[in-house]
Amino acid sequence: MAVQTINPFNNEVVRTFDEMTDDTVDMLISQSVETYSTWKNTTYKDRAEILHKVASLMREQKDHLAKTITLEMGKLIAQAEGEIMLSAAIFDYYATNAEEFLADKHLDPEYGSAYVRSSPIGVIFGVEPWNFPFYQVARFSAPNVMVGNTVLVKHASMVPQCAIAIEDIFNEAGAPKGLYTNLFLSGERASALVSDKRIKGVALTGSEAAGASLATEAGKNLKKSVLELGGNDAFIILEDADIEKAVEWAVVGRINNNGECCVASKRFIAVEAIADEFLEKFKNQLANLVVGDPMDSKTELGPMSSEEAAVNIIDQINRSVDAGATILIGGKRLDRPGAFVEPTILTNLKPGIPAYHEEIFGPIASFYRVKDEAAAIALANDSDYGLGCSIFTQNIKRGEHIASQIDAGMVFINHPTWTQADLPFGGTKNSGYGRELSELGIQEFVNKKLIRISGLSDPL
Repeated sequence: MAVQTINPFNNEVVRTFDEMTDDTVDMLISQSVETYSTWKNTTYKDRAEILHKVASLMREQKDHLAKTITLEMGKLIAQAEGEIMLSAAIFDYYATNAEEFLADKHLDPEYGSAYVRSSPIGVIFGVEPWNFPFYQVARFSAPNVMVGNTVLVKHASMVPQCAIAIEDIFNEAGAPKGLYTNLFLSGERASALVSDKRIKGVALTGSEAAGASLATEAGKNLKKSVLELGGNDAFIILEDADIEKAVEWAVVGRINNNGECCVASKRFIAVEAIADEFLEKFKNQLANLVVGDPMDSKTELGPMSSEEAAVNIIDQINRSVDAGATILIGGKRLDRPGAFVEPTILTNLKPGIPAYHEEIFGPIASFYRVKDEAAAIALANDSDYGLGCSIFTQNIKRGEHIASQIDAGMVFINHPTWTQADLPFGGTKNSGYGRELSELGIQEFVNKKLIRISGLSDPL
């Protein structure tokens, strides 16, 4: 497997790393187990001190870390800086709130007294993607470290310098060796690693295929797993929406992170009464985006994360057009070096056309016009995915009523699907299961231990 940095702005190889040997991986797992034996007995204060320091170091090193993100996967530099700040906020959030989230829960049984105590379960294995190389790791590692677990991370092979930087920050923050461990190994070896009895739980953010492989191994070995597997989020625009604001957010929702985001708005569903107005304004804004070097602060759309990603997305477009879709704008590679694809809008999409069903990970918007609210809800739910959804209306009660009918893990009213430390993140259907972030995110890999105290005269 090639573990290497390839700059997608020019497709040049920057640096290559060796995959770890089986002996090295075995040693690192053993080290993580050994560290767990003492880390599980530390106080919340001790754990929080490490995570607050991790957050502080991230902020101090923001410029360098952001440039590493942009170099490896092409994120716009301002967005890369934002990712570092969000990641730091997640570490601080769990450091501050974990003790309260994990406090004993007292019960009121018929006899005696009882409470539920949260306790760590051991070494947790995380398989993380390239598109948010710090944020994804933060939302996995921060809660587990505060629980008292230790973590192993298999990061995406195309962001190795980000992977190393995160481990270095933990070490600089004073974390004991083995608390946070980076593993350079292939996806196939990662799935096989799940069967190791020393690993007690697994989490993955990535593709359906990768999730199915990992979940299969976890199921066979009776281990808890959490999966976040992408989406095909609907963005519903109703006739009473503020169209100017809806268009503004539609561009952000589709183009954020160069469109390579699981919760990006991908299917734009406009009711007939305002469909033409929305589409014309949306088209004009996408067509006039400044495309260029992601290190340049003036750039609004950078390259895809890799040449492979650019080739794959053009294939999705071509297959969709061959099946009957229409390209309103874009649809091609840009005539320049690097993994660039034109901002694109596809229309005339129907069941059976690839773009109707598949997640398109890039600056490609699918546009649909529907008769009314009921048709919009039906179309939004006609997907194998169920991650997020956005509803634009000036009638909040109406938006909430529609949200209750959407089959998704997250619904945002008058905003694209988004993320922050104190909001739970996760989906339904093929978008996976389990939750990350907020209080829900810290409860996934925890033993909820019942402790019951009986009086000597209590019945059996």
